[in-house]
Amino acid sequence: MTTTSQAPTGTSSPSVSSKYVIAHFMVGNSYPYTVDNWLADIFLAHSSGIDGFALNVGVDAWQPSQVANAYQAALQSGTGFKLFMSFDMSSLPCTTASDAATLRTYITTYATHPNQLLYNGRVMASTFSGETCTFGQGSVASGWSTQFVQQLTGSSAVHFVPSFFVDPSQFNTYSGVIDGMFNWNSGWPIQVTTSFASSIPGLLGDIASGLSSAVSSLLSNLIGSTTPDETYISSLTAMGGGRTYMAAVSPWFFTHYGPSTYNKNWIYLSDDHLYTTRWESLIKIRDQVDFVQVISWNDFGESHYIGPIEGDQPMSQAWVDGNDHTGWLNLTSYYASAFKTGTYPTPTKDQLVMWSRPHPASASASNDPVGKPTNYQITSDKVWAVVLATSPATVVLSTSSSQSQTFNVPAGVSKLAVSIQPGGTMHGTLTRGGQTVIDLQATNFTFEANPTTYNFNVHVVASP
Repeated sequence: MTTTSQAPTGTSSPSVSSKYVIAHFMVGNSYPYTVDNWLADIFLAHSSGIDGFALNVGVDAWQPSQVANAYQAALQSGTGFKLFMSFDMSSLPCTTASDAATLRTYITTYATHPNQLLYNGRVMASTFSGETCTFGQGSVASGWSTQFVQQLTGSSAVHFVPSFFVDPSQFNTYSGVIDGMFNWNSGWPIQVTTSFASSIPGLLGDIASGLSSAVSSLLSNLIGSTTPDETYISSLTAMGGGRTYMAAVSPWFFTHYGPSTYNKNWIYLSDDHLYTTRWESLIKIRDQVDFVQVISWNDFGESHYIGPIEGDQPMSQAWVDGNDHTGWLNLTSYYASAFKTGTYPTPTKDQLVMWSRPHPASASASNDPVGKPTNYQITSDKVWAVVLATSPATVVLSTSSSQSQTFNVPAGVSKLAVSIQPGGTMHGTLTRGGQTVIDLQATNFTFEANPTTYNFNVHVVASP
């Protein structure tokens, strides 16, 4: 099955209100960074339409010094690149009042730094999790309120937009605490599991034999859906006071840790051009979305990094090394511009981006004690491609000398896909008027029939 579709030509009404595109940066993966490493990342992110990094900080004693390097590099860059703290409450302790001092110190240290992101005149701050933190108080709301928000005053007053994993109907219990909410899980259709796909009545026989096209097409309707956004937005609106909504966009998800480490081994459905489709969905409702946070810049362990593979990986080398994702940055700048301005830019250069997993979803690995990831059955064996064309052109996608498909694409963005079989590779060309404009061949990539270990990450290639 092949799909081609174009981005909508219009969006909701253009406006130049303050909308931000942020990337989630795992400070925990930056142990060997110098200021120059930070500078390189900041220049690359800035040139890709990203306005700033949300700095995910955890418990390691060395992390404050890397946060200092990040702020120094942002200032040195001269780009106006912004930073703010995203406290990782799955790592930081939060049971006593003194635990909150660590968080407050980060805020007060950088509150007046020229590269600190201010929103509505206040210091932007966020979290990953934190919905069980009491900081020694009688309730979570009281803990965050009395030990964090209320103690930060004057130039250190915060605009607090956490990612609390709570039902949106409970948002009002945090009315004195939050200025908005970050919907972390909106980046993927997380409800799509193997059992979910199996439960679609009358459409699926044995899921182990692969998804039927009917199920694939049903699942593709869930890709990029704004249903999770709408529940957050309506709950925030009900609280009054113009609360901030931060949505997530993510290109992929695969993590593969055994019980002896993090014990995380699953995929989320990321097919059907998840990244571009999700962006397009958010651009349609941009009037209700203040921030888009890309998950992630460098979270290698979950395979959704769009930045370069560098720094210190969290034992994820087996599925990350050799699988560059920076081709997705080409798409980031296109969609970030549309989100911030309300108008899709006209491509000034032809571009092609392609990605594929390295082995069939149903393959059996010869030596992988961690085993197949949960939900492996829901992904399709495809090469996904996105074309940005300056004017109509012909694109040919090939996975072997005998397997190719030709597409006539219009100006703008087109989303294409072809099936891939064992032994296949990725090759794409774009021609116009008999001239080859792009000839993109994946090197060091073969779709392997018999992998040694399971790898549901993707290899991304892009034209310059």
